[in-house]
Amino acid sequence: MPKRIKMRKVIFKIAAVVVMSLSLASCSSTQSLQEYYVDNSENPNFLSFDLPASLLNLEEVQLTEKQKEAVSSLKKLNVLAFKKTMDNAVEYKTEDENVKAILKNDKYTQLMKMNLSFAKATVKYLGKEDAIDEVVIYGSNKDKGFAVIRVLGDNINPANLVQLLQAVQKSDYKGEGLGQLTDLFKE
Repeated sequence: MPKRIKMRKVIFKIAAVVVMSLSLASCSSTQSLQEYYVDNSENPNFLSFDLPASLLNLEEVQLTEKQKEAVSSLKKLNVLAFKKTMDNAVEYKTEDENVKAILKNDKYTQLMKMNLSFAKATVKYLGKEDAIDEVVIYGSNKDKGFAVIRVLGDNINPANLVQLLQAVQKSDYKGEGLGQLTDLFKE
């Protein structure tokens, strides 16, 4: 099985775990995650891009009313990734610590921590348990770098995230737009 397909399966499995955790169920920094994104979007060590919800190709899929509601609550994904090299190892350590400090803020509620074969990951959210505005996925590999993915929406209901995942599975989405990110963590 090609590595790209394996990576997509891992991403979908992570998403499934996030959805399951949201249905079940924090420390301080002055800089917000959004400010951090803006401050580093032009930094050559970072890869920065946005993925619109429309990229998931859900317009042409027959959806139930609950799935339509879930899709309508999703806006976009913001991705910021730092690719570590021998030349930027010191900056990597500083930036990694900066992101961790931001995510320790009490406004983020932790959903889970994961130790994957290729990286460590933390999933947190902003908002109320029944009306989430942002899910943040932070993944790092000490040899390759880190990535922060902001899943943005309006009053995302955790129960609807299961519906969203089912809708994505019905679509013909094949991971378009995530190639740069998966390349960062390739073996």
